Amino acid sequence: MEGAKITEEVKATGLYTKEAVARIKKSEISILIGIPKEWASHEKRVVLTPEAVGLLVNNGQRVLVETKAGEHSKFSDRDYLDAGAKVVDTAKEAFDADVVLKVEPPSLEEIGFMKSGACLISALQLGKQSADYIHALNKKKITAVAFEYLEDKVGGMPVVRAMSEIAGSTVMLIAAEYLSSNKGGKGLILGGITGVPPTQVVIIGAGTVAEYAARTALGLGASIKIFDNHIYKLRRIKQLLGQQVYTSTIDNYTLGQAIKEADVLIGALRVEKGRAKIVVSEEMVSQMMVGSIVIDVSIDQGGCIETSRMTSHEDPTYVEFDVTHYCVPNIASRVSRTASVTLSNIFTPIMLQMAEHGGAEEMIFNYKWFMKGVYTYRGSLTNALLARKFSMSHKELQLLLAARY
Repeated sequence: MEGAKITEEVKATGLYTKEAVARIKKSEISILIGIPKEWASHEKRVVLTPEAVGLLVNNGQRVLVETKAGEHSKFSDRDYLDAGAKVVDTAKEAFDADVVLKVEPPSLEEIGFMKSGACLISALQLGKQSADYIHALNKKKITAVAFEYLEDKVGGMPVVRAMSEIAGSTVMLIAAEYLSSNKGGKGLILGGITGVPPTQVVIIGAGTVAEYAARTALGLGASIKIFDNHIYKLRRIKQLLGQQVYTSTIDNYTLGQAIKEADVLIGALRVEKGRAKIVVSEEMVSQMMVGSIVIDVSIDQGGCIETSRMTSHEDPTYVEFDVTHYCVPNIASRVSRTASVTLSNIFTPIMLQMAEHGGAEEMIFNYKWFMKGVYTYRGSLTNALLARKFSMSHKELQLLLAARY
């Protein structure tokens, strides 16, 4: 009785421990992630590998994978099932998710499959888009994130950097293939051997693609010349390569002379203000040696070589002025498994962070580097470049986020 009396007195003071609803950790929130199969014939990558899916499932997330989504990267449906994903038969089912992860931007029909208010993470591919695409996203109030605009904590662009590394390394293998006699090339080995002059490679641009193309070419023994109008980029690439290489700013005479002697010409200029700048004229290409090869890596943004026109993996080359042109926009898809593992390494931690914070909107609010990729948000266009391109109005994302409070 005495103990009960003391308890009543403690309650009366307000010091008594009261029952409260237990807080659920944010990490316990489950997000439904959809991985549709890529419909474009030239796109063979997938954003998440089975190993990444297994990690996400083990952390409480749910994953829908459209059947054969990983087939071109040699990931089977069984691999995804064993990792804990649900394999679905149709694109409509795969798009019915909280977050859709895709490489190519979805078609208008595929946008129609998405939940209202869902999040889309994919490439934007600005050069291919139309106002109808933006209107379709806004109609469904989709929060759309362009992965090529995402930044890391130090201001770099991880997806662009990773795909550029792959493209740069792969581009020299393509050049070697098309210089061979059985592809109608000059019959040269890329590089050189004792007593034979090295292959001449000219690279336009001094970014990541150029860096990795130069590394590969130098490793094979080729002689390279790198052109760019930014001195700091030329200085940087020399430091990264760790050896003296020929570098020059872009002027018509010096560049023209180098191109005349080139066996391989690679266009790798970084895009500025929405489109690559044409720096190699038709006349310059016409003076190249018969059987030489042109590879324009910047073709997805219009190209930096006047004779370039977009090709595909199914029909990758054409000949103009007796020079073979290779102008496939997504070279990384040529090595789809490597590219898929690379994309997965980038997006797996992002999805884990998203689950921890409770969804895409919280990611935008908490991380400026993620906010950089957002171009539509809950029915509004938030990217000024797209607004100018399509003559549409846009709203500042910071103001829209502030309005929710």
